Amino acid sequence: MKPKIYIDGKEGTTGLKIYSRLEGRQDIELLLIDEEKRKDVAERKKLMNAADLVFLCLPDAAAIEAVGLVENSETRIIDASTAHRTAPGWDYGFPELSPEQRAAIASSKRVANPGCHASGFISTVYPLRQAGILPADYPLTCHSLTGYSGGGKKLIAEYEDPARDPRHDSHRIYGLNLRHKHLPEMMKLCGLTRTPVFMPILGDFYAGMATTIMLHNALLPGAPTAEDIRKALAKHYEGAHFVSVAPLGGDESVIYASTLAETNRLRITVCGDGELTSVTAVFDNLGKGASGAAVQNMNIMLGFEESRGLE
Repeated sequence: MKPKIYIDGKEGTTGLKIYSRLEGRQDIELLLIDEEKRKDVAERKKLMNAADLVFLCLPDAAAIEAVGLVENSETRIIDASTAHRTAPGWDYGFPELSPEQRAAIASSKRVANPGCHASGFISTVYPLRQAGILPADYPLTCHSLTGYSGGGKKLIAEYEDPARDPRHDSHRIYGLNLRHKHLPEMMKLCGLTRTPVFMPILGDFYAGMATTIMLHNALLPGAPTAEDIRKALAKHYEGAHFVSVAPLGGDESVIYASTLAETNRLRITVCGDGELTSVTAVFDNLGKGASGAAVQNMNIMLGFEESRGLE
């Protein structure tokens, strides 16, 4: 029998993207709620408990409530919200972290989909921590440039309004309290003991993301060069389907945040020398940073080819 899939919150940006990736597939059965009943708790509960797997594309509080609607032990959940990313009993949905992480996702009943900024940060910091290159207490700094689609329908409408604020023509630095909601998962997954200085930046483009960390090589154990760092990342992701590492200095002389928009791919570029190094992850904030990652996790959990519906 085909696995039954239900998307709770299909009307949001992430939910719509998941739906668009699944609607044409013949190997699953999508359970759809009547439009007039999409906020009917009883109807949602019925569909959730009838499903083999549920995507939660909801605000944090609503996602926590939705988990409580599942009363059987068989329905599996992928939560796209921030609510469960550091919660006990939930597996973090970034399979490229390690073979053990992939195995945990494959057998999991509860998977927390990563945040978009967190995906870029963790994709570079985690392997360097595992390789012994980056100490837990290193004073990391990170900036992350994203397209406006990650802000949801309201922000998309704001940016695409012909009468919009003319300042939207330039980049917008936000999260000025330096306590972005993705920091807890970034620190926990990477085993960091010192909070990174993290600065998100919103650009005037629809989709794409470029997350960059900057390193002083002399402050790292053994003072590795930029090429040493690149080789460690390349070794970690050897054989990965969706994550790759560019030659030192990148594929061209500049990095465009929108390069991998509309894909589920993530490309890491290391620049620098023996003194200074930057490491940048480029991907789609709604692809590998949200809905694409969610579908990838679903494929792994249900035993499908990892890339199915994502190429």
